[in-house]
Amino acid sequence: MASRNKQTPVAFRAGRRRPAAAIKAADGKATRESSPWKPTRERAREREVKRDAVILAAARAFKERGYHNTTLDDIAAHLNVTKPTIYYYVSNKEQILFECFRVGLGQITAALDELAASKDSGRDKLLALMRSYAAAMATEFGWCMVRVEEQDLSPVMSKRIKQLKSEIDHGIRKLLTQGMQDGSIRQCDPKMAAFAMAGALNWIGHWYRGGEAFTPEQIGTHFSDLFDLGLRPASN
Repeated sequence: MASRNKQTPVAFRAGRRRPAAAIKAADGKATRESSPWKPTRERAREREVKRDAVILAAARAFKERGYHNTTLDDIAAHLNVTKPTIYYYVSNKEQILFECFRVGLGQITAALDELAASKDSGRDKLLALMRSYAAAMATEFGWCMVRVEEQDLSPVMSKRIKQLKSEIDHGIRKLLTQGMQDGSIRQCDPKMAAFAMAGALNWIGHWYRGGEAFTPEQIGTHFSDLFDLGLRPASN
């Protein structure tokens, strides 16, 4: 009776993978099993960086083509990715617009938060805020904040943007009041003064273009110097 053929070892049968312990490195030495995926924190950080890149690319596209003339395909092409990839980071174009508003306004609210702990006079803190405000308005996000209508956002998103704008308005008024109390700012109507400042600073988003003769920082300095002349008490 003919002898049976030897069976192929279980670990090496067709369709079966070898156990990790049997896998060897290129130099012939055994290597420990390792995951091809990066640690959770590192992957989360990479996703955040890529999401920020999507938002910035969108802001630039909105500035160049206009919000309504820009598609997700345009944004994807700018980033050399596919449209489905964009959906991994944002749900739709409306959310991108909301993020553009949020990032731009966030730069101003962050400056307010930082100045809250300062021991400087009300006028000095207000002028510092104006410089930060001007720099924010000179970015692509600044253009979105003044050239795109909030009506393009859902009621919930629009409400949040209005809240951020209100925080900035009240922050300016607070610094004006503080300056009047410490004597560094002449007596004035905080509401009207805040409207004048915000109106002038917001208009930067309409006329500023990258590559202008002045940098965003220089524009902020010029604006703060001009307003400083009107804010100083007569004795100064």
